Amino acid sequence: MVLFVEYPKCSTCIRAKKWLEEHHVIFENRHIVDEHPTAQELKEWQSRSGLPAKKFFNTSGRLYKEMNLKEKLTSMSDAQMFELLATNGMLVKRPIIVADDFVLVGFKAEQWEEKLCI
Repeated sequence: MVLFVEYPKCSTCIRAKKWLEEHHVIFENRHIVDEHPTAQELKEWQSRSGLPAKKFFNTSGRLYKEMNLKEKLTSMSDAQMFELLATNGMLVKRPIIVADDFVLVGFKAEQWEEKLCI
């Protein structure tokens, strides 16, 4: 079983959830706003994802743009980014798949197929 972190009104999350169901992937659902990730979780997830910390930001979100984060992130440490992300689930890119040995950020069907359909 994997953890599926989503915002239910997000069209990409809706497509991703449908994909999981169609591929019979067993998952636990987590609403990213109601139960947003902690800084520690984000640090662990980033380590398992192999992605830079800045890839966990929802760059197309209203809050990201209002906070002018595109410019601010360049001078922030990973720890500072995780602390900021932990303040509001809407800052976090989604959906996220969290498994024991990997983390996927965003929905790319071919990548999900490779990791989840063994």
